[in-house]
Order: sequence, then structure tokens, then C-alpha cells
Amino acid sequence: MQARLIGIIGCALTAGVMAACSIDSTQADAVDRKPRKTSASYALRQGDSVMLAPGTHLKLERINDSRCKQGAVCVWAGYISYSFTLTGRGATRNFVLAENMPNAKPTVTQDGLTFALEKLEPPEPPAMDAPPPDYRVSLRVSIARQHATNT
Repeated sequence: MQARLIGIIGCALTAGVMAACSIDSTQADAVDRKPRKTSASYALRQGDSVMLAPGTHLKLERINDSRCKQGAVCVWAGYISYSFTLTGRGATRNFVLAENMPNAKPTVTQDGLTFALEKLEPPEPPAMDAPPPDYRVSLRVSIARQHATNT
């Protein structure tokens, strides 16, 4: 995990050095004052993927909504979960994010990146006879601290 994080940081530093060589000193002063981007939010539908860094992609493989539908009588509330695939540097990792699902968490750290649920649409389960909704999930992807471990 640390080797991948170091690789990602190394690529970012290389790009930064190349960019710094191509601007004058007044621009360099302005660039130095900007905070470095360490996280970003993404909104995905089932099947969508996003490039997090060159060669690193995140795909929302599946949405599982077992929540009790509105108007139904249920013995348990159910949950909604999101199955992701993270690919990069020849490796593939699968993980699930969920708020109320047993053995799942709303935040997971993989390969030096922390993935956290932010918002889901629709926030409430659909009615019993309603067609499946247009599910979307928003998540924040952040560079994990170096001492963090995979969860």
C-alpha cells in the first residue's frame, strides 16, 4: 500500500516539477500559495467509472437495495450497499460501502485512498409497485494518511 502511495505521490511531484519549470517566478509564487488537492467527490450510477489518477480507475459495479419498500410490511429495515472495483498498477481490489449493512462500513481505505459515502439518491426506498429508481451515489475519495491501513 505504501509503495503505491509513494508511486502516486512521485507521479504528482514529477508533474509538479515539470509544471514549475514552465512558468515564470510570479506565477510560481501564486501556485505555491494554492492548497494542494487531497480529495475529490464523485457521483456515480451503476456501471459508471472514473479515473482517479493515471492508470487508477474506480467503477461502481453494483447497487443492492434491500431496504423495505414504502407501503410494505417487513421484518427488517434492510440496507443499501454499493460494490466497487478499484484497478491500478496491475491489481484489482473489490470493496463494498454501506451505512447499515452488517460487515460493511461507510468508509474504506484501499491502496492509499480513502473512500467515504457522502450522499445517495434516492435517500428513501421506492414504493412497492414503483419502477426501480435512478440510483446515484456520491462519495469522497481522499489520499489516506501514510499510517492508515487497508480495511
